[in-house]
Formats: sequence, structure tokens, C-alpha cells
Amino acid sequence: MRFIDKTILASDITPQAVFENRRNLIKTAAAGGFGVALAPWFSRQALAASPDKLAATLNPAFAEKEGLTPYKFVTGYNNFYEFGTDKEDPAAHAGSLQTRPWTVSIEGLVKKPMTLDIDALLKLAPIEERIYRMRCVEGWSMVIPWDGYSLSKLINKVEPLGSAKYVEFVSLADRKQMPGVKSNIIEWPYREGLRMDEAMNPLTLLTLGLYGEVLPKQNGAPVRIVVPWKYGFKSAKSIVKIRFTEEMPKTSWSQFDAREYGFYSNVNPQVDHPRWSQAMERRIGDPKGMFAPKIKTQMFNGYGDQVASMYTGMDLKKYY
Repeated sequence: MRFIDKTILASDITPQAVFENRRNLIKTAAAGGFGVALAPWFSRQALAASPDKLAATLNPAFAEKEGLTPYKFVTGYNNFYEFGTDKEDPAAHAGSLQTRPWTVSIEGLVKKPMTLDIDALLKLAPIEERIYRMRCVEGWSMVIPWDGYSLSKLINKVEPLGSAKYVEFVSLADRKQMPGVKSNIIEWPYREGLRMDEAMNPLTLLTLGLYGEVLPKQNGAPVRIVVPWKYGFKSAKSIVKIRFTEEMPKTSWSQFDAREYGFYSNVNPQVDHPRWSQAMERRIGDPKGMFAPKIKTQMFNGYGDQVASMYTGMDLKKYY
């Protein structure tokens, strides 16, 4: 089910118009894919409780300054190797992904292991909109309005044990639905992980939608995480398992080449990728196209006020 009319997503539309249109359409949307979860979809309860704690949430001024990446680029220019290695492959091939029924198992070092289906996840907490910068390790970036709630809401529900130090995310790897899984680019399934304090940070988003609609398949449907101060590959897509561990989990890209893709992968313009600089980035969807100037990459992707304290005393050139 789609909540918004794509005709409003031309590159010159103002963010305010997008927000107003979304609010109007949500009032008349039929039940469809979100069913009974429609009511809390645009609830602002969590934001009202701590509006100063979450950077770049529903904020027209922020969106106006940064410039929302048009929908066609957000959904048409992706890395999702389960569907192919070209940027256009996910949009072309992800239609084969079956997102219902879908369950996510939460296991490992928790008091209350459980398996939740997508409807239970949708009803677990009020859905918030977060406008986040996304920086890819490849040197390009977007500004995307995501819909979801802090991952900490789910973590609190399962009550991790004191011995749980990390959270591992495991993505679906189904050769029948995902043609890219037949390749040997990485060891499948795709795995990512966070330290517990990173997973509990309010900015870490359990994500169920973008641009006011159900999360598109090529963007990691039906459920993914978004960790805005880290390079994009840290934000696992199409999650089927969340595991709490004492030891740092092995992650897909660090296993592929730990020299290029460290476990932390915080956005850091002072630490170059071995094959290119990370000091600048190219904003996808800029109206100037190939003539658009690159922009300076910010430490922690601009979210330092919210996350830098987690890394106090760490050598971020060593723990990259």
C-alpha cells in the first residue's frame, strides 16, 4: 500500500508541501498493507516526549537546507547485492521479494526471546518520521525521510542480559527470491552488527517505511535498520534475525576485507578508504547533475552531538 501520491515528488517540490500532502492523505488512506497499524503511523508522541534528543526529525527547515533526495533516486539508486551489483538492479529485480508473511526472530542473550511478525513490529511503538542524511562508503549521499521508531523500543521489550555487548542483524538470503544470492561476492546471509550502546542510541531507527509509504522492496522491505552516523552498509536490510551476543559479531563486509570495511564504519572524513578519499561526497539527485559541486563530509555524518560521546577515548583511525 502506498500512502502518498508520487506526483508530488518532483525534484522542485518543497518539503513543506510533501509533509502537508502526507498528513492529508493519511487521513483517508485505506487499511491495506498496514492494517490496524495505520492509526499510530504518524503519531508524534515520542517526539513530543524528547524533541531535543533526536536530530533531523520531521523538520521542514532541515529538509529545506539539506534538500530532500527525490523519491525516484531514493528508490532507484541502491546497493542491495541480494538483487545485483548495479545501482539499478534492486529496483529492477526486487519485485520477486515476498514481504508477507514475514517474521523476525530475536534471540541470544535476552530474557524474553521472541519471534514477531511484521504487524507486531508495526504496532510495537508509535511510528515517527526521521529525516536523515545517508552517506555511502562509496562517496555519495542522500537525504531521506524514513519512517519507524528507535530500535531501543524493541530492545527494551526483549530485556537483554547484562552479558549482551553486541547486537547482530541477519538479512534474508533466499536464492529463489534474490538472484544476487547465487553469486559469491560475500558469504550469505548478509550480517551486520552494532555495539549495544550504538543499538540503544535514540538515532538508531528500526525502519518500516520511507517518504510516508511502506518500505519499498529495493530499500530493504519490510524491515531494516538505519544508523545515520555510519556508512550505509551498516544499516542492514530485510532483517529476519536479531541476535544479542557477548562477542563482537562477524559482519559481511569486514569479513570480505577488514582493511577496507571495519566493524565500526563511522563516517569520518579524516580516515580515507584505502582506494579513495572520504573527505567529500556527491549528493545524489542534485538538480545540477554532473555539474553539482561535491560537498564536505561531516564527522559522524553531522550527528556528532548525539553520538560522539560513545567513542570517547577511542582511536577512531584504528577503530574505523
